[in-house]
Amino acid sequence: MTSFLFPGQGSQYVGMAKDFHDNFKIVRSVFDEIEDATSLSLRKTIFENPSNELNLTNFTQISIFSSSYAIFKVIETEFDLDKMNIDFMLGHSLGEYTALACSNKINLSDCAKLLKLRGELMNNAVEPNKSGMAALIGLASEKVQDIIENKELKIQIANDNSKIQIVISGMNENIDECEQIFLNNGAKKFVKLNVSAAFHSNLMIEAQNKLENYIDDINFLESNINIISNYSAKSSNDNDIITKCLSKQMANKVRWTESIQELHNLKETNLIEIGPGKILSGLVKRINDSFKIISINEINDLKLLK
Repeated sequence: MTSFLFPGQGSQYVGMAKDFHDNFKIVRSVFDEIEDATSLSLRKTIFENPSNELNLTNFTQISIFSSSYAIFKVIETEFDLDKMNIDFMLGHSLGEYTALACSNKINLSDCAKLLKLRGELMNNAVEPNKSGMAALIGLASEKVQDIIENKELKIQIANDNSKIQIVISGMNENIDECEQIFLNNGAKKFVKLNVSAAFHSNLMIEAQNKLENYIDDINFLESNINIISNYSAKSSNDNDIITKCLSKQMANKVRWTESIQELHNLKETNLIEIGPGKILSGLVKRINDSFKIISINEINDLKLLK
């Protein structure tokens, strides 16, 4: 039994998937289709990064998606996926959209258009430089939530990434005000993140509502792969449930720790991270070390599948 994991924002780097692009026709075809659907010059953004576009949310998300999906298509064409017994797919934030495309729940063009819009909505949801996010190292989600409630802090948990890494979202002034409070209550590190807004918080509600209208218009398809939702941290193959959870994802917490524990509860054993970087592999090992996990990020990594 094997599950595929797909990374989210923060995993991007200049030149990601370029070795796949240069060596596999299927990858070039994937980029052709996504660029046609979105009217974006993604290969220029990803491979050359003019004006630091790759780190702008409205380009970052669709770029990571394109790279991850392209690598997946190589795996799909070069290896026998049936022998892998793939049961579940999941992704971190935007990675959930990659999971939906790779599982054939959404066709490629529709998913690319959705993610282009998602990036634009999230980037423009709040006035620039007014809100943000910070990572807390050394505290579990329950402890962070207790501190938020007891101290009446005006921030929210955005990502429950592992048992010792939590990301909070809020207005910058409120994030700054709570730094010392968390450090005084057990956090080993407090790191402000280089992001354009407070993702996965109630500051995204308006953007979430706009995106929901477009999600409702998407034709979700049937497939045998189960999706584990960021919003519910539960597995489902019911398109109505998947759609409802996806519609609530942007303004709510990414329940990554619970999602990985859900995989464990479902007796999953083998995990494959597909896409730029190895961030998810590191998080998984901190959550539960019972999994066998590999990361496919470069062509050389394909040998790990053999």
